[in-house]
Amino acid sequence: MKPSAPHQARKRFGQHFLSDRGIIEAIVQAIAPQPGQFVVEIGPGLAALTQPLVERLGQLTVIELDRDLALRLRLHPQLQVIESDVLRVDFRALAASRPEPMRVVGNLPYNISTPILFHLLDVADVVQDQHFMLQKEVIDRMVAQPCTADYSRLSVMLQWRYAMEDVLFVPPGSFEPPPRVDSAVVRMVPLAQPPQVDAGLLEELVKVAFSQRRKLLRHSLGRWLEQRGFAGSFDLQRRAEEVPVAEYVALAQAAAVQ
Repeated sequence: MKPSAPHQARKRFGQHFLSDRGIIEAIVQAIAPQPGQFVVEIGPGLAALTQPLVERLGQLTVIELDRDLALRLRLHPQLQVIESDVLRVDFRALAASRPEPMRVVGNLPYNISTPILFHLLDVADVVQDQHFMLQKEVIDRMVAQPCTADYSRLSVMLQWRYAMEDVLFVPPGSFEPPPRVDSAVVRMVPLAQPPQVDAGLLEELVKVAFSQRRKLLRHSLGRWLEQRGFAGSFDLQRRAEEVPVAEYVALAQAAAVQ
């Protein structure tokens, strides 16, 4: 599908269009689309990734906010186009619309990548896998281990629910216009049997813990637990980055029954 006229990247949408054919092919290989699979692409843009995907799949659902791009994409007979802010899309309803498991891919707008990840976290139970291109430093935080500088709230919340892998480095020159940051592609596979926990409570707990990451947890999380009347035991003589994901989840489970 060739656009009829050049499209100017729009800063307000965080648009950087992938143009490196070698990188595009490497991403498609990482996704490994198969005919008939139900794949949803977020932010198809100028269809650089869209076209090789749909050639392998036969049909593809795309979510595009930019009205001009959505208009062009509708000219493609194999695309179902959802013109919307991705944060307003009901992915659970979308998954229910097809009998096949839903796979999600995309070059996410870097200015709202974290909100998108949290939006999809709520529907991880109906997703087969996710492959996203993101700012490399975001992926570094996603896959970070405890006791490292990149370990954060994002690390805990996503690792509770997904197995993740940094699969491909993408330099700025792979885009038009080039972003000012390095990019990478991450594979996210929802855990088949994640620990059962109140996601809202876990998110609140982890947010409090990392609110003062340079201080011991007794200054932040300790006060939060005290306010909730938590009577259990938890080592607060640590910093937030020293606590493994499993311990945060266990604490949220214990706090829920106090």
